[in-house]
Amino acid sequence: MDDLVVVGAGPYGLSIAAHAAGAGLDVRLLGRPMASWRDHMPDGMYLKSEPWSSNLSAPDGRHTLAEYCATRGLAAEHGTPLPIGTFSEYGMWFARRAAPEVEEVTVTEVTPQGDGFRVHTAEGPPLLTRTVALAVGVMPFAHHPQTLRDLPPGHYSHSSGHRDLTRFAGLEVAVLGAGQAALETAALLAEQGARPCLVARRARLNWNAVPQPLNRPALRALRDPHSGLGTGWRSWAWSELPWAVRRLPAATRERIAATALGPAGAWWLRDRFERRVPALLGHRLHRAVAVGERTRLGLTTRSGESVVLDTAHVIAATGFTPDLARLELLDAGLRAALETVGDGGTPELSPGFESSWPGLFFAGLLTAPSFGPSMRFVHGAGFTAGRLVRGVRKRLGARGPLPGSAGEARCPRAAAGHPKTYLR
Repeated sequence: MDDLVVVGAGPYGLSIAAHAAGAGLDVRLLGRPMASWRDHMPDGMYLKSEPWSSNLSAPDGRHTLAEYCATRGLAAEHGTPLPIGTFSEYGMWFARRAAPEVEEVTVTEVTPQGDGFRVHTAEGPPLLTRTVALAVGVMPFAHHPQTLRDLPPGHYSHSSGHRDLTRFAGLEVAVLGAGQAALETAALLAEQGARPCLVARRARLNWNAVPQPLNRPALRALRDPHSGLGTGWRSWAWSELPWAVRRLPAATRERIAATALGPAGAWWLRDRFERRVPALLGHRLHRAVAVGERTRLGLTTRSGESVVLDTAHVIAATGFTPDLARLELLDAGLRAALETVGDGGTPELSPGFESSWPGLFFAGLLTAPSFGPSMRFVHGAGFTAGRLVRGVRKRLGARGPLPGSAGEARCPRAAAGHPKTYLR
C-alpha cells in the first residue's frame, strides 16, 4: 500500500509529488504531464503571469522556470510574455528532474477502501493507498452557458477544446467572454484567417496595465508592491496570505473566490485584439438555435434591444466552475459525504488541504473558496505543495507508520506492460 497517490500531473500534481518524494513518502504520480497546457491551449498563446511567479515547486527551491530557460538560451524576463509552449516544456523538464516518475494512466475512480483508498485505472489492477491528493486541474470544470447546451455538438465548443485554431480559417466565429482566454482566442482566430466577433455581457473590457519595473524606489514599491498575482496590496494579500483567507467566514471566502482578480486582458494583447476583432459589448446571450450548419444567436443589449448574430461556430471562453458534483472520478457516496464551503460545491479543507474525509486531499481550482484566488494560478502551487505534504505526513502519523517507509524517499513503480493513455 502506498503512502500517497497524486491524481493529476499538472503544475500542482508535479509540485506535490516532488515535495512528497523529498519528504520520504512512498508516492505515485498518475496522469499525463502538463496535459491542460499541452493539449488544451492553442498554438500561439502566451503565459499571462510573469515568469518569476510561474515556477513549479520543488522542496529545495530549484528547477525554476528561469533555470530551465537558461539551459535553453531563452529569456525569462519580467515584462516579457513567455510562450505557452515554453512553459509546457518547462513542466516536462521539471517532471524529469524534480518529481517521481509519472505513470501515464487514466484514473477512472477513487473509492474508499478500509482505512485508505482504492484508485482504479483503465490500464490495470487498482492501486491501494493510504492517502490521495486530487490535483485534477481545471478540465473537469469547463463551463458552458446553459443557452448553448441544446445545440448540436458541432455548433459550439469551449475555448479549452482547441489546440489548433486554423480549422476556422475563413469562417465567422462568435467568441463568448471577456477574460484573457476569450480575448486571446479571438485575436489568434483573426491572425489565423478566421473572422471572429467577441460577445460579452460587460459594457467595457478590462486590460491589465504594463507591469512596473521590479527595481523601483522604496516608496513606490511600498505603495504598490509586486506579488505573484500582480501589483497592489490586494493582489499581494491574495498571493502571499492564502492561509489568512482560509480563516475568513465561508461566505466571505466564496465571494472572494468568485470576484477577486476578475476578467481582464494582458497588456501585451490589447493592440492585437483591438486592431482586428470587432466586439459586441453589453450584450447578453438569451437564445441559440442551429440553422442548418450555422448558429443563430439571440442577444439582448443593456437597453433591451434585440440583436441577432449568425455565425459558423460559437466558442465559449466562459471559464471553469469548481464543483464536486462534476468530479466524476470520485466515488459518488464519498462526494456526497464531504463538507463543503458554505452553500457552494467545493470541499471545506483543513490548513493542510485535507477534506472532511480523512486522507483525501485536494489541490488547485477546487481549493480557491478555501484558500483564495491564488489557487487558480500556477503561483499557488508552491504554497499548496508544502502545506499539503505536511498534512499528508500528519495524517499518516495519526494512522501509524507504514512498515518499511520511514525516512526513505522512493520513486513510484512504473505501470509496466500497459499502454500509456491520458488522464481524463
